[in-house]
Formats: sequence, C-alpha cells, structure tokens
Amino acid sequence: MSGGHFIITGTSKGIGEELAYMLLEKGNVVYGIARGTSDRLSSYPKYRHRVYNLSDALGLEELMDNIFEEIDPDHADMICLINNASMLEPLKAIERCDATDIHMNVQISLIAPMILTSCFIKKTEGLSIRKKIINISSGSGTYPAPTMSVYCTAKAGINMFSESVGTEQRNRQNPVEIIAVNPGMVDTDMQRMARGKNEQEFEMAKAFAHAHESGQLLSTEEIGAHLLHIIDKDFEPGSIVNYNEV
Repeated sequence: MSGGHFIITGTSKGIGEELAYMLLEKGNVVYGIARGTSDRLSSYPKYRHRVYNLSDALGLEELMDNIFEEIDPDHADMICLINNASMLEPLKAIERCDATDIHMNVQISLIAPMILTSCFIKKTEGLSIRKKIINISSGSGTYPAPTMSVYCTAKAGINMFSESVGTEQRNRQNPVEIIAVNPGMVDTDMQRMARGKNEQEFEMAKAFAHAHESGQLLSTEEIGAHLLHIIDKDFEPGSIVNYNEV
C-alpha cells in the first residue's frame, strides 16, 4: 500500500498516531489533524500536520479546503478520511454532566466527523480513484453503559451516520466506501484515564481495570496493523465492521 493520501484526525497520540506512522512507513502521504503534535510523525516529509481543535465545527470546511489544495488526485491511488478523534468524558450520570461537557463531546465525537465526511464527499465527487471513509466507532455504540451515556450516544450516532451515508453512496457510479469500525478495547490514554476514575462516580471503572489486568486490551500496534488490512479490503458502503469479524 503506497501512493495514498490519508486525512486522519487525532494523530498526536494513540490509534491515530500509530496508524499515521504505519501509513507513512509505507510511503503514503498523511494529513494529521489534532490539537497537539507528534514528534514521532513530524520527521516524515510526507506528514503534513494541522493544529486544530475539532470542537470548532465552523472552521472545518476551510480546513478541508486547505488540505485538498495539496492533494493531486492524478498522482494518488486512493484518498481516505479516517475520523479517529473522539472524547470519552464526561463519565458520570447524565444529571451530573454540565452543558459544556456534553456539547464538547458531541462536537468532537459526532458533529466533526459528520462535517468532515460531507466535505470529503463534496471534494472527491467525480474522481474515479478509490475513495474511502473510516469512522472509528466503539462497542459502546451498541452497549448502553451506565455513566457513559454521552460517549455511547455519540458512537451510536457514528454507526447510524455511516450506515445512512452508505445507503446514499451505494448506487453512485464511483461511490465513497464509508464504513464504521469497532476496534475493540485498545490500551490508549482514554482507557488509562477511564480505569483510573473513582468507581463511585464512574460505574464502569472496575470493568475497564479488569479488562486491563486480564490482558483483554489490544495494543495500538495491533489495531494499527488491523486497520491497514481494513483499508485494503473492500466493504459495502455503510458496513459496520467489528475487530473480531475481519
């Protein structure tokens, strides 16, 4: 896999950083979007970073305009958007969540991917090369966990959004292959933060700690390699792809 252009959110750490690294190692161009930066990625000449806070939804169209000005589709094997960034908190009963926390989570985890998807489809309309969108979801999108209602709702929204846009794309002449991927439980900063929470406030803290202690968590390297396979593989637009099913 080389010659692709990949737009990835959340590349400063975790799954996003690892996947960007693996794609760069294979000779692809990666456009990273994150509030922070990654020293590991910045040494690659084909890595182009955009420092951006995804909670600023109104600036996303201009951001995508700027990225696509650098992409020459005549010299690209594929163009791919990977909506990886999300926000786990607030992790508490809904009546204890304030409006700012709820708003921030949904803006980053759901609204930003929706806008970026809209921009991506508009920008790639008419192109005959392979076009793909991967929305990183979670098992929480189908499992209603206590004290995780905001996160679960955003991930359920990502699943339904991917399925709905998939139905729009299926009959297009050169469709965008949009899918949602549940990567399973991965040992990231979000996981570490969740299992360190007070159990009286966050009911799922014990379950997160048990998953870590019992060796159930995947490494970012494992899920990065799996995502490379998913990028290569063809799926029906709108598919929900689970880690253990591919």
